[in-house]
Amino acid sequence: MKILALESSAVACSAALWGEEGLIAQNFQQSGLTHSRTLLPMAHDLLKNCGVSLSQVDVIAVAAGPGSFTGLRIGVATAKGLAWGEDKDCAACSTLESMAWPLAFYPDAVIVCAMDARRKQVYNALFQTDGEKLERLCPDRAIGLEELGEELKKIEKRKIVVGDGAKLCYNTLRSQGIDLELAPEALRQQSAWGVARAAVEQIQAGALVKGKDLVPVYHRLSQAERERLKRQGRSTQK
Repeated sequence: MKILALESSAVACSAALWGEEGLIAQNFQQSGLTHSRTLLPMAHDLLKNCGVSLSQVDVIAVAAGPGSFTGLRIGVATAKGLAWGEDKDCAACSTLESMAWPLAFYPDAVIVCAMDARRKQVYNALFQTDGEKLERLCPDRAIGLEELGEELKKIEKRKIVVGDGAKLCYNTLRSQGIDLELAPEALRQQSAWGVARAAVEQIQAGALVKGKDLVPVYHRLSQAERERLKRQGRSTQK
């Protein structure tokens, strides 16, 4: 079983190839170039350098959200395009779960996944580790830092924060007396190999979809949509 995984939910962009023995290769780029310019060539070069054709890939996995609205659309559109021609199965993976998997090796810790959602919020989920697996402790959500801090005060275990919002979360909550650790720098950013590992769980759960059914999961309305609803006098609390 080979999985081609794509990650474009935030500033960094990456593609990874996963096989029966685990990670085969990963291309990672954080150059400031738009993902529409980098993601597909990155995936193409990855497969070429590994001597693997797209026809040999069994599953296309993508970080489907939450994250940057534009980044998610680019990732999902790329996955749909790669899957469409040969009707390949796809895994629409939680960006937050994917961020946590590279830290599953910790024997007993709570992984605090954090992506900057602006408006004093983070996209967040919490996961318990056991050295190999993850146990989800809450659903993916957009949550205020103050509210998240109140939750974390009640957790006495080791707490490790990961993601492009990790420093924001760490600096804000540490100043409130909450004991947190930053994930190792090499594992802190979102990466495609985490997406591939999350896809393994979806394969085992029989939760794959076809490319035509892949959609981004935003978890919050875009600013343009909020402003449109505001003009119409409707609620934007989503």
